[in-house]
Amino acid sequence: MRVAFLGAAVALASFLAAGAASAQTWPVKPVRVIVPYGPGGTADTLGRVVADHLSEAFGQQFVIDNKAGAGGVVGSQLAARAQADGYTLVVSGVGSHVVAPAINPNTNFDPMKDFTHIALFGGPPAVFVANPRTGIADVAGLVAALKDPARPLAYASPGAGTHGHLMAEFFLMKTGLKMEHIPYRGAGPAMGDLVAGHVPLGSTTFSTAAAPIRAGALKPLAVTAAQRLPTFPDIPTFAELGWPDMVGTVWFGLSGPAGMPAAVVERLNRETIRALSTPAARERLARDAITTQPLTPVEFARFVEAEIALWGPVAKASGAQPE
Repeated sequence: MRVAFLGAAVALASFLAAGAASAQTWPVKPVRVIVPYGPGGTADTLGRVVADHLSEAFGQQFVIDNKAGAGGVVGSQLAARAQADGYTLVVSGVGSHVVAPAINPNTNFDPMKDFTHIALFGGPPAVFVANPRTGIADVAGLVAALKDPARPLAYASPGAGTHGHLMAEFFLMKTGLKMEHIPYRGAGPAMGDLVAGHVPLGSTTFSTAAAPIRAGALKPLAVTAAQRLPTFPDIPTFAELGWPDMVGTVWFGLSGPAGMPAAVVERLNRETIRALSTPAARERLARDAITTQPLTPVEFARFVEAEIALWGPVAKASGAQPE
């Protein structure tokens, strides 16, 4: 029995030593980074900024693989089912890991149990905007208009279940007010109709409204950022206006399958934070009002869990349907 026990102990020690050595030498081949959305969006932009840096830092290619579908579910499922060896990663986010599991019974993954959450990228806030012809110039004016039964109002969003939709519904839940939701198939059509005056109000990702705001075609009422945006310092935050719960971003991060080696996770976290802190990255992301937030892997996992607890019920109550 003693010989058998010693043999098992030696085998276990060898296995652990091999795992540690593997983590230290990783990566020895290209790493796949799944972006569960199409090219050109915020998830893709952030993924490529980070992947380019990681390729240089680790001396191996981090290859972006766009796998869009079902609000981020298709690509995220691929990552959840991959081997936890550090060679398959995914750009996670509020859409794929918070909203989708809340409204889509076919998600087929647990956003916490089936993933290793590595690093938070950050993202842009949402913004409430009004067509200037409405005469609504601020949040107080919006509340007053919504209380007027003779003035029914509607708002546009990029689609049911998007962050713009959820932030507006959260605002209405908090105030007890009502406003008709007009979901669009993307931010572009929503912005077009807002500027044209076909719909009076909108709630959307800030990056999609930045150009018409700059041009004076839309009046920004408030943003859901924690602090005022450096590139738009005149726009107040909901928090400073007395709505401390109205803080949230369309965030994205880097995750992988559950059970990834801790040493690999730590190295990826460290280099991801470096990638997003370079002057070039900061300048690039500031154009889209994307703010970054460096967190440890443990802090990021807690952040995802808190987002699920906060926005999951809002997503369900909104009546949003999966794609």
